[in-house]
Amino acid sequence: MDKSIRRGSWEMVAAMLISGTIGWFVLVSGVPVVEVVFWRCVIGALTLLVVCGLLGYLRLDLLSYTKLGLAMLSGVAIVGNWLLLFESYARASISISTAVYNVQPFMLVMLAAVFLGEKITVQKLAWLSVAFVGMLAIVTAHGSQQNTGDDYLMGVALALGAAFLYAIAALIIKRLKEVPPHLMALIQVTTGALLLAPLMQWHSLSASMDAWAALLTLGVVHTGLMYVLLYGAIQKLPTAITGALSFIYPIAAILVDWIAFGHRLGWLQWLGVAAILLAAAGLQRGWWWRSKTAVSVTP
Repeated sequence: MDKSIRRGSWEMVAAMLISGTIGWFVLVSGVPVVEVVFWRCVIGALTLLVVCGLLGYLRLDLLSYTKLGLAMLSGVAIVGNWLLLFESYARASISISTAVYNVQPFMLVMLAAVFLGEKITVQKLAWLSVAFVGMLAIVTAHGSQQNTGDDYLMGVALALGAAFLYAIAALIIKRLKEVPPHLMALIQVTTGALLLAPLMQWHSLSASMDAWAALLTLGVVHTGLMYVLLYGAIQKLPTAITGALSFIYPIAAILVDWIAFGHRLGWLQWLGVAAILLAAAGLQRGWWWRSKTAVSVTP
């Protein structure tokens, strides 16, 4: 294996394992979700500011007013995505929220069809149907051990909303390929900090040392370090390997939820999770059933 691909693979694995622990740090912080996201943005911005400075990305020639505006708009979507997803954790569990969140590739397909004119093929519709069946299985299993009734369904709805906002952010970022990704992340989290500052009630200022340790970890490790690892991996790896390794994230999140909080999925929930992940993998890897035509070989 090429040394660059090997290094990129390890960076991607590390980034996905870090992502899988986000829910645990959010819940153990015990801080209101708005304040969790605010401090993640602030601490993450400071970390990424140092990274961008070291990489030489703090230059005005890298941005136009249009690019800056679009980057800020994607930041609004990303921050909204974090708010909804983090709130979903407490209602439907980390496992279920993460599984439902993985329908975002299909939302991106739909948005791209509407706004970019991309075609929706039979293949995409088939995998979308598999994901929809998985969603039905998860929603039907609302009488699980974790939560029940309206609270559980609200958690599922919040995770779907988070996935939709992420798809919007991804659609915007498609138009900003010239902007260095680390600089893009810096603009996004800075926008988030400015957006959420008026909503802060500052309960976190009196939080315990353990809570602040969780918030610092979310900002430095889960934002600064993770973005560096993720973007470094994306630059080194073929798309197929990147897509395959990205499924470490939901698996890690489900394991963390089980080990840390004892949330065990029922068989119907497992069926739904498997269907969504299979559909997302099929869409990203281009899996499809093709009829093989016989080829005669003559001497």
